[in-house]
Amino acid sequence: MTTYEHSSRFPLDVHLLRADFLSTQPACQPLRQSVRQHFRPASLFAARIAGELASTSHSRQRLSHLAPPVFRRNQPLSNPPEPVFRRNQPVPTPPLSVFRRNQSKPAAFPPNRRQTNPQDHHAILSYVPLLRLSLAAFLYCFLGLSAISPAAPPRPPAPPALLDTLAGELNRNFTELKQKADPAPYFISYAVQEVESEMISASQGALLQRAASRRRVLDCSVRVGTPQLDNFHLLDGERPRFTATANLPVEDLPDALRQAAWRETDRAWRNAAQRLLRVRSSSQSQKQTSSGPEVADFSSESPVTDIRPIPTNKFSSDEWASRLKRVSAAFGEFNAVLNSSITVARERDTKTLVNTEGTRLQHGRNFYRISVTASAKGYDGADLNVMETFEAEEPSRLPSDSTLLAAVKKAGTDLTNLLKARPADPYVGPAILSGRASGVFFHEIFGHRIEGHRQKDSTEGQTFTASLGKPVLPDFLTVVFDPLRRNSNKTDLNGWYEFDDEGVPAQRLTLVDKGILKTFLMSRTPIAGIDHSNGHGRKQPGLEAVSRQSNLIVESSNQVSPDALRKLLIEEVRKQNKPYGLYFEQVTGGYTTTRRQGLQAFTVIPLVVYRVYPDGRPDELVRGADIVGTPLASFAKILATSNQSEVFNGYCGAESGNVPVSAVSPALLVSEIEIQRKPESKDAPPLLPRPRQEVRQ
Repeated sequence: MTTYEHSSRFPLDVHLLRADFLSTQPACQPLRQSVRQHFRPASLFAARIAGELASTSHSRQRLSHLAPPVFRRNQPLSNPPEPVFRRNQPVPTPPLSVFRRNQSKPAAFPPNRRQTNPQDHHAILSYVPLLRLSLAAFLYCFLGLSAISPAAPPRPPAPPALLDTLAGELNRNFTELKQKADPAPYFISYAVQEVESEMISASQGALLQRAASRRRVLDCSVRVGTPQLDNFHLLDGERPRFTATANLPVEDLPDALRQAAWRETDRAWRNAAQRLLRVRSSSQSQKQTSSGPEVADFSSESPVTDIRPIPTNKFSSDEWASRLKRVSAAFGEFNAVLNSSITVARERDTKTLVNTEGTRLQHGRNFYRISVTASAKGYDGADLNVMETFEAEEPSRLPSDSTLLAAVKKAGTDLTNLLKARPADPYVGPAILSGRASGVFFHEIFGHRIEGHRQKDSTEGQTFTASLGKPVLPDFLTVVFDPLRRNSNKTDLNGWYEFDDEGVPAQRLTLVDKGILKTFLMSRTPIAGIDHSNGHGRKQPGLEAVSRQSNLIVESSNQVSPDALRKLLIEEVRKQNKPYGLYFEQVTGGYTTTRRQGLQAFTVIPLVVYRVYPDGRPDELVRGADIVGTPLASFAKILATSNQSEVFNGYCGAESGNVPVSAVSPALLVSEIEIQRKPESKDAPPLLPRPRQEVRQ
């Protein structure tokens, strides 16, 4: 027996379709293609059909008198000689009985039909090939047609992505304003920042807070005039806002996105036109500033296109909620703790930027942070706080429960000891700043003073404006800003990015090389001698981008081990005949003033400070001290560094808002540092006794 291959998608009766019928009917073109595809070999199929046709000449005669049936879905039934079959319609009675599946053969012909005598048996059988053909075509057209015809209408096209929608609306608005507006814009940009955040906090074994949010913000910047003098030109003492800001839908619905972009573009252009009139009419804008010759207001940068996939969120909220409850319960062991919490926060930050220079950017990042905090009230009313933090780019790199429990116990122990510690006295003398403390030290007293826009503003102190090419730090120190670096010492850095908020690629900069100042951090606001950005224009939504810090990295060629650095501290204490030196272990942050109206000073806020005695007595914990000083005097006091660096991750606030930053530094030995007492609080500690803690199984 010859075996024919076939597809399981077709009824077996399809194998009986006549080859001559298929070869002549245009309407069965899909069927011919399917037969060629699914029946192999075709020659065997044709041979079988030819043999079956040759078996009776009478059947060929009968078939020659019938027009070949044409099968179409949903075609009205007419009265041609051949039957037309439709789905769910009874098959009309042909000249002889038609057998259907699951139906018995009738006992006799209809009364109006004559009985067939034996000599007519050959004539009746001659109809069988036609009936088999009709039934096979019926089954194919209505049961197997989906194999070659779409079963459902095509899906509508997906809406364009956010980037494409913004780019299209930007081009439309820019073209219209160039033709109709006076003054016409020479530059427009749309920047969208989408922040998806979640925070879970627990205390004493119970959840304190669990919240999530998602927000999109559009910033529209319009520049009119020329790059040499435009509406962004700063008049002395001003801190204006030029950008039009609006909340965007978090869905990529083109009509809603275009509506917001159109509205903010119109508003930004109107403000820009009024501002340009004021700039041009101001006599101040025609003067040369003390920073040197007049420079342009906006730099020309090469357009870039870079579209990155948005990172996925791998954070399990329920799992972390259970973990935080379990770990936070350990604070119950410490009676000194007044308030405590352990918090995990995640943030996915997606930035999209298009401008009329041709830049097209979309990129994002995840960041996760755990903070362990505890506070208490001293017997004298002083507020005491301790903190431990952990940061990572992926949740898998966050610490284990055992590490978190150790951090909780350390925080509780430090807080208990601080309650017993004596208040610090004002002091000037040698000290060691831990790696994290020295990172904040450099960020505050150095980093803010080498931001480029401050060298152009005559109201700024301009500490280093005239110091390019001159020594500003000891010759064994090098300071690098590297926003492309994502981790250090197995710790993820918070200040990394690949493009700044003006669409300029990030780059590694050596600002101080062996003590010599080489350049400044630059945005697209030029200064005398530096015409282009180096990828440090940063901001939070709604504010204007200015030059800001990223990942500050301190490198040293005068390194010693931590033990050797401690010995150098004791030697310096004895040399200066001081009763003790200081060791700053933990800090929580700091602040500084850079403008001429205020003092050129800084403050670093320590949490844990020890006195180091030269006579071998154990280190003594003290509380209530702040580091204060002036920048130039402090730089000259650095004597040596350790050979181990530490990381301080945080957020820096300035005129362009809060931006994520990091500082990587070794511990510093300074010959002189000044501390002052913190402001006192008059609040007394709790009068009521602490509630009894239930034992948790």
